[in-house]
Amino acid sequence: MTEVNRPPRVGGWTRFVTARPRLSLLVALVLTALAVVAGSDVADRLGSGGWEDPAAQSTYATKALEREFPDSQPNFLLLVDAGGASVDDPAVAAEGRRLTERLAAEKGVRGVGSYWQTGAPTLRAKDGGEALIAARLTGDETAANKTLDRIVPELRGTHGPVEVRIGGILAVRHEMQTTIQEDLLRAEMIALPVTLVLLVMVFGSAVAALLPLGVGIVAILGTNAILRGLTEVTDVSVFALNLTTAMGLGLAIDYALFIVRRFREELAGGADSLTAIATTLRTAGRTVLFSALTVAVSLAAMMVFPQYFLKSFAYAGIAVVLLAAGAALILLPAALILLGDRVNAFDLRKLFRRRKAADTGADASPAKEEGAAWGRTAALVMRRAPYFAIATTAGLLLLGLPFLGVKFGTADDRQLPSTAESHVVQQHLREGFPGTPGGGLAVLAEGEATKTEYAGYRQRLADLPDVLRVEGPLVHGDWAYFTVQPEGEAVDEGAQRLVHDIRAMDAPFDTSVTGTAAVLVDTKAAIGEGTPWALAFIATVTLILVFLLTGSVLIPLQAVLLNALSLTAMFGALVWVFQDGHLSGLLAFTSPGSIETTLPVLMFCVAFGLSMDYGVFLLSRIKEEYDHTGDHIASVRFGLQRTGGLITAAAVILAVVMIAIGTSRVTNTKMLGLGIALAVLMDAMVIRSLLVPAVMRLTGRATWWAPAPLRRFHDRFGLSETDEPSTSTPTPEAKPEPEPVPIHSSS
Repeated sequence: MTEVNRPPRVGGWTRFVTARPRLSLLVALVLTALAVVAGSDVADRLGSGGWEDPAAQSTYATKALEREFPDSQPNFLLLVDAGGASVDDPAVAAEGRRLTERLAAEKGVRGVGSYWQTGAPTLRAKDGGEALIAARLTGDETAANKTLDRIVPELRGTHGPVEVRIGGILAVRHEMQTTIQEDLLRAEMIALPVTLVLLVMVFGSAVAALLPLGVGIVAILGTNAILRGLTEVTDVSVFALNLTTAMGLGLAIDYALFIVRRFREELAGGADSLTAIATTLRTAGRTVLFSALTVAVSLAAMMVFPQYFLKSFAYAGIAVVLLAAGAALILLPAALILLGDRVNAFDLRKLFRRRKAADTGADASPAKEEGAAWGRTAALVMRRAPYFAIATTAGLLLLGLPFLGVKFGTADDRQLPSTAESHVVQQHLREGFPGTPGGGLAVLAEGEATKTEYAGYRQRLADLPDVLRVEGPLVHGDWAYFTVQPEGEAVDEGAQRLVHDIRAMDAPFDTSVTGTAAVLVDTKAAIGEGTPWALAFIATVTLILVFLLTGSVLIPLQAVLLNALSLTAMFGALVWVFQDGHLSGLLAFTSPGSIETTLPVLMFCVAFGLSMDYGVFLLSRIKEEYDHTGDHIASVRFGLQRTGGLITAAAVILAVVMIAIGTSRVTNTKMLGLGIALAVLMDAMVIRSLLVPAVMRLTGRATWWAPAPLRRFHDRFGLSETDEPSTSTPTPEAKPEPEPVPIHSSS
């Protein structure tokens, strides 16, 4: 064996934290108050779109149409219901024309057209009982929403013989934004008290239970302020607020649990507050730092994609992770120093311990029993390692099978509850109007052309499969556009094939295609192009970070593969529940028959990062014990014994937060919350409890092997959970594996 003596490389903040804890908390309080002010209106500044690729052909065509033919792109609809009469009834027609003129007179509105003006069959319901007024609200999303808020109260409702309801893409997104804000407030009201109760159950002490909530609130408020600042320079999605709340509470609780738990252990071992916090930061603090880096890496991978919907989650996620870790490593230690032994105040578990001791006549010290069940679980799993490894892996793969049938789509009105006004309007359009109004493709023609060339191109468009009809062209200088109405749904397979067919056609001018199906085709292409880069980035950086933590070549590979395996149940449930519609009644959502294209990427990055969070907690404790003893089997059991309950508690609390988010009435948010909750629980209760010890038992002492150059690299640059001299890494042939033996340790 060789010894490697090196000074601690992390923990330099210990002196700063311990020197002036009151000042640290005062500065934090001031900064938090400033964050409250800075981020107070963040929700109103966020966008509800962001699924499009800014560099895609469909985006180019949309912007060109908005510029050259601004009246051709309606984003606002009035559904006029004749109340049992026909829309051609004189009284109804007069009221329809009056509403059309009234809407056209509004500031910020242009391109107003209606069935009563144009006689277009697409603007009249098949049964003649409803008709449409279409318009475009001008300006960016913020300006258009202000116009919407101003005109809707006067237009919605009863007008003489007709009833008016509001629809269109702008109304859908506005209603989605409002719903998310309301649901997020409700989720916070659910999650905070339930989380506090669970923390009291975990810590026993009411004082200790309040500390993680404080860290989480600081992280959430700070992230809101950062997002508010980002809205000045870039677009940010309103959906990112859900991730801010969930990960702000979840990660803050994870990190605070680990810090407070280790601090209380050191106090119980006889250390004073300063010594306990110094040891805690050198050990648990390093794990928190490493965990934060791994989670941030997973979230940063979303920056690879061009859609600002995904980038927004990277902004929010990275900010909240770093703020949660910073608060846990600076503010929390300062509070612990000031509290000292009072961190155990109001320990409700003492009553039960005394009662148990009186009933049994035995020593009720928790140190002797803490984690004993997890230690026995680890011993059982390692005795039957091949069976547990095979059965667990097969079960997870089976749960993931439904994802093989995934169908990708776009986020539309069906994200909203079935009773939402804009959803009702769009559903009426799908079911009652010919050719799905608003679902057509716009083909932009750029360059000089003759009437004959336009006519020939139009005929070739009409001859394509899946085409219901072709309208146009509308010509403006060297620009023209055709409207192609596909048969069937706006984004079904036929409409997507039609996009490819049109783009493959020869034309005497430059063409580009936009529309709902074209945006979907381009979004799928952008996701497909970016996914390999994102996965490579996550895998590479994770492998490096876990190697720096463990000094092993095999453990990083195991961590990446097992983390990915933990997500199979989430992806399987995503398709089985939300795409196929199982449990739609119980969970109160409308299945669109597809999964929004960017959502699996988002859920993978978030869930993988959280899985690594728990993986780092477990591996760091196993490595710490292995550095002390060199006993591989005992170290694995010790690590699970000391962290199994902690990881499970953290996972349950995070799952509660995510389930609260999952109560949202917006389907994407519901998918995100419930899917991540499932992934977190599967990781903590299956991967960490069963698969990790089974695989580490099968790999044996080879688990810790690394070639000599990498060992030297780790000795110089790596991090460990202990500042004590590390034992050498034994070779796989050093000694035979012993059978697992009980470990009775409270360290």
